[in-house]
Amino acid sequence: MLVLLPPSEGKANPGAGAPLKLEALSLPGLSAAREAVLGELVELCAGDEEKAREVLGLSEGLRGEVAKNAGLPTAGARPAGEIYTGVLYDALGLATLDAAAKKRAARSLLVFSGLWGAVRVTDRIPSYRCSMGVKLPGLGALGAHWRAPMAEVLPEAAGNGLVLDLRSAAYAAAWKPKGEVAGRTATVRVLHAPTRKVVSHFNKATKGRIVRSLVSVGVAPSGPAELVEALRDLGYEVEAQAPTKAGRAWALDVLVNEIH
Repeated sequence: MLVLLPPSEGKANPGAGAPLKLEALSLPGLSAAREAVLGELVELCAGDEEKAREVLGLSEGLRGEVAKNAGLPTAGARPAGEIYTGVLYDALGLATLDAAAKKRAARSLLVFSGLWGAVRVTDRIPSYRCSMGVKLPGLGALGAHWRAPMAEVLPEAAGNGLVLDLRSAAYAAAWKPKGEVAGRTATVRVLHAPTRKVVSHFNKATKGRIVRSLVSVGVAPSGPAELVEALRDLGYEVEAQAPTKAGRAWALDVLVNEIH
């Protein structure tokens, strides 16, 4: 099982420590694309601060993120699972998983990123600010920048099993499963059952709890139909729509009655 996650805008400060080693990150086929984004981001942020803030879409209160980006090559790095914070990652609670569940998370979770493309939760990265929606002056839109290298690397990473896609739309733009990989991919929405609406906070929190449930009990569904049964066994109310055409993903709605 491969679980595709969005990053979080908020990130923990890794403090002092060994800096990033690009060559040590998982999915080495993304290395050249990572180097290109990192180089341009650092150059942008080391130059005109106002231009950098505008390109990155940062408010006045986030001005300090520009200097943080400028220092990325020498900044301390920590495992990505410790860097990403926010609602989904709080609900996932990687640090509180038992040893076996942590190993399963390390094998199956892949976090998408405007800067790194995609990393595993054990990959050591510094804190940064660069969303997938950014358009860097030399590279253009990052979603488009990542499509070709992702198309080369991600099918192999997906292996032969289930792909559980929990990404937001901006990050899904960087790689769309195709062909037989799409047929064993499931996307998930979390809906407030009484209103049938998506509410951002509990959408993220429920996705985090779903991932925690799956890695905690060691469930490894072989495909979307098996995932539906596994989630129902875990107590989730799930509605599933199988694709009507080849090369399309399954669409799962998880219904939640309480917003929390």
